[in-house]
Amino acid sequence: MTEPAAVTAARILVERRRGEMLGTVHELQARLAPRTLASEAWEKAKNKGADLAEEAVDAVKARPIAVGGLAAGIALFLAREPIRDAAVKIYDAMTAKRDTKKRRPALNPPHQPAKPAPRRARTKRASPKTETVS
Repeated sequence: MTEPAAVTAARILVERRRGEMLGTVHELQARLAPRTLASEAWEKAKNKGADLAEEAVDAVKARPIAVGGLAAGIALFLAREPIRDAAVKIYDAMTAKRDTKKRRPALNPPHQPAKPAPRRARTKRASPKTETVS
C-alpha cells in the first residue's frame, strides 16, 4: 500500500512546519527566560545611565558657572548644620576674647589678701497700691 504522492508531500510539509514551529517555540523560551529578561533589562539600564552621564557632562561643559553655583548651593544646604555650628563657635570665640579684655579682673598683690565684699541687708520694698476714689 503505497500512498499517493500528494499525501506523502503533505506529510513532509507537515513535518517541516512542525520542526520550524518547535524551533520558534525554543527560541521564545530562551528569549522569555527570567535570566535573559533580567540581563537585557540590566544592559538597557546601563546604556541609559551612560547616555544620561554623557548628557550631564555636555551640560556641565556648556554652563560650568551655573552648574558650579548649583553644586555650591546644594553643598551649603546639606552642610547647613555644621556651618551654623562653626559660625557660632567662631562668634563665641571672638566675643569671649573681647569680653576678657574689657573685664579683666584687677589682680591683688600677693601681700594683700582679697577682701570679700560687704553684705547688704535686704529690705522689703513696699508695693505701690492704687486706691480708687469714688
